[in-house]
Amino acid sequence: MAVYLGDSGFVELKRDALGEALRTHLDPSDVNVARKRFSVDFAAGSLITGDQIEIATMDGSPLHLVKGHAYPDGRWYAHVDAAGGLRLFSTFEKSLSGQLTDALELTTPSVSKPVTVRTRNTRFRYLARIKDFEITTSRETVDTTLLGAEFRQQYEAGLISGQGSMNAFWEHTSDTCGADRSSTTPEFSFYLAQLVLRIQQGAGFTGRFFIYRDGSEDDGLPNSVWYEADCVVTNVAVTVAVTQTIDTRIEFVTSGPVILKMGRPPSYLLQEDGGQILQEDGSGIFLEGGN
Repeated sequence: MAVYLGDSGFVELKRDALGEALRTHLDPSDVNVARKRFSVDFAAGSLITGDQIEIATMDGSPLHLVKGHAYPDGRWYAHVDAAGGLRLFSTFEKSLSGQLTDALELTTPSVSKPVTVRTRNTRFRYLARIKDFEITTSRETVDTTLLGAEFRQQYEAGLISGQGSMNAFWEHTSDTCGADRSSTTPEFSFYLAQLVLRIQQGAGFTGRFFIYRDGSEDDGLPNSVWYEADCVVTNVAVTVAVTQTIDTRIEFVTSGPVILKMGRPPSYLLQEDGGQILQEDGSGIFLEGGN
């Protein structure tokens, strides 16, 4: 009988994409070309640093926001400052630090234009600084006496629900995190603390909770086991004690089916330098045979 340790477990998460676009007006006075910064009405309560956003004009005319970009829409990574102002970046890594020198150059629109802003997050990222996590699945008892025979058969065993928690070292910068095992830029526990405060978009994310991941192969398939589910953050607690590390505890519930997978972890088609070959939406191309 095999005995496994938890040192090969880890968590990956994908930021929620916003189903309904946020509508606003982009005025010439909203853009500060020298600071490479602009503002929109809802940024402080709806967008979080690192979000990939798609900005599009509602009338189909050129956007005229990023210098050299003459299309009706564009997709970039956003850095949101304390005042709700936005800077745009070409990569997720640069958006986390939000440095002025890395930000894309802006141009002032000639007239006010109605625009839509929609988050388009499609990539899973390794959640850094995790100490441990737990996930619980349960089946609720459902009263089926008033249901028809067909629906009674579907629900008489109850509905699957899940909940869990994660403990992590507090981290809010990108300076101290190195490369991770999934070859993507790490997320930080600070993001989940921001997520629970999000006003318009909600506190949802998609999580992969790896119980065990083995690089060796048995009969051609790596021996890996993980849960996958859509989740909603319900509580974030930060513990600050003298002479102790600052820790955070994140609690969540599932908002959809909970799937227990086994076999080959998701993998992507890579270039020679190890970078992912991306689709038009920015997500990687899955290798055939991956789950």
